Amino acid sequence: MNTPRVKEILSWYGSDNPGTLSNLARLFNQGKLAGTGKLVILPVDQGFEHGPARSFAVNPPGYDPHYHFQLAIDAGCSAYAAPLGFIEAAARDFAGEIPLILKINNHDVLYDEKDPLPALTSGVHDALRLGCCAIGFTIYPGSSERVKMYEQLRAAAALAKENGLVVVVWSYPRGSSLSKDGETAMDVCGYAAQIAAQLGAHIVKVKLPSAKLEQEAARKVYEKEKIAISTLPERVRHAVQCAFNGRRIVIFSGGATAGDEQEFQEVTAIRDGGGFGSIIGRNSFQRKREQALQFLDKIITIYRQ
Repeated sequence: MNTPRVKEILSWYGSDNPGTLSNLARLFNQGKLAGTGKLVILPVDQGFEHGPARSFAVNPPGYDPHYHFQLAIDAGCSAYAAPLGFIEAAARDFAGEIPLILKINNHDVLYDEKDPLPALTSGVHDALRLGCCAIGFTIYPGSSERVKMYEQLRAAAALAKENGLVVVVWSYPRGSSLSKDGETAMDVCGYAAQIAAQLGAHIVKVKLPSAKLEQEAARKVYEKEKIAISTLPERVRHAVQCAFNGRRIVIFSGGATAGDEQEFQEVTAIRDGGGFGSIIGRNSFQRKREQALQFLDKIITIYRQ
């Protein structure tokens, strides 16, 4: 049974069919955060995105796709997200045990272009065949290739929604028009959240924003309107505001491997700023299994407070 909070969230998606709403509800009713309106998702697309040794050598059991399914289940995560191969390799063995998000486009770093364009590596038909509840899609606002990505996303999102799937968008600003620090600037991250929502995302994934303002035109508005962004909870709150005033689900990436206390402080800030949760990959699966379980349990406990 959906809690009042889950029902409220579902009410924001009035144009979606019952199948999509059922899959969205399934995400919010899974694991240790069931019914709270918060999500903690384990994503393991790094093998494709960064290479296997960089991703798994620090914790060799991670080379095995089954390891990540079991970790997500045992940790009480809301869902598990991965590219086609990792899900195909173990979906039968874990059928129905945890909601799956099929990452249908991916980008490798063998040729690390300044203006990346991820390849379509699977599709909605694969997500349906594998029993997934959602597709995942990365866009790079700021890339010169962004128009192609937006067009691909809209086509995939329309087909996914017709077939009752949820659409999760990784919206990561990147490209030759942005400085490196600008990729996580507040104005840029807020813009990225807005773009993903406008393109039809049910769930928007962005990086935690810094207090930097990249665009001069945006800076003038932030200063004139006195938009509060000095603290991390304020920046989280504004990122959520940028996604239809909080009527779209905004979750935040865990980023590169960091110390426990830094991670817990960031999760606390996400919670206090009204964020909907975390999607934490490397900081989870690059730890030994028992350490990863303790780490994820602490994060889930923070969100439950």
